[in-house]
Amino acid sequence: MSNDDAATGSADEAPGPPAALLPGSPAVRVLRVFTGSGGGGNPLGVVLDGAVLPDRRARRALAARLGFSETVFVDDPDTGAVDIYTPSVRLPFAGHPLVGTAWLLRRSGHPVEALRPEAGTVPVREDADGTVWIRARPEWAAGRRTERYPSAEAVEALPGPPEGRGWLYAWAWIDEEGGRVRARGFPRRGDVTEDEATGAAALVLAGELNRPLDIRQGKASLIRTRPAPDGTVDIGGGVADEGVL
Repeated sequence: MSNDDAATGSADEAPGPPAALLPGSPAVRVLRVFTGSGGGGNPLGVVLDGAVLPDRRARRALAARLGFSETVFVDDPDTGAVDIYTPSVRLPFAGHPLVGTAWLLRRSGHPVEALRPEAGTVPVREDADGTVWIRARPEWAAGRRTERYPSAEAVEALPGPPEGRGWLYAWAWIDEEGGRVRARGFPRRGDVTEDEATGAAALVLAGELNRPLDIRQGKASLIRTRPAPDGTVDIGGGVADEGVL
């Protein structure tokens, strides 16, 4: 099972950048994706020059040293070919890594119209306010179960991951008419407590409800979703640049 967007650490203690990389490691741009008005956002590492590290084992090793939930290697900035890794596995699709990479490519002289992870072609667009959107299929995020709670306060009151196994997206309406949701993401794995912002789980929830959503997740993150008529879902959010390692 993939663990897209599953941050190493709790939502209250998002991982920071590693102190140093090994000599000879490629430059890594650090972003926060799905930022909200109070900050937030899930940390992401992006290697813009992925060609300097073509070996998959080496990429996985670098992702493990970084310790972010995901690290993206850009194989071709003009066509949008990308390769996504958690600290332990390679992913065919992930939400916040694609939003962040699209944002960064557009600011690095490569305004791509689509990204191309292993799962398939992912169209990209950007609003005038800087919100970056990707379009993906909910089935690409299989393995994430959603569970509705009676109130946003009930979601807030969860002391930690509910009992059980497998990825759980706990959610409740803040404003059902307005499509505003409170959510928390629990990978329920040994090394992960809670995820700050989970694009893949938001994709699944939007597909199930089949309506636009503004999801407040984790400590201060905001994920926007907009279902499309063909069964795909647009996922959008803000991005902040944390510099280069």
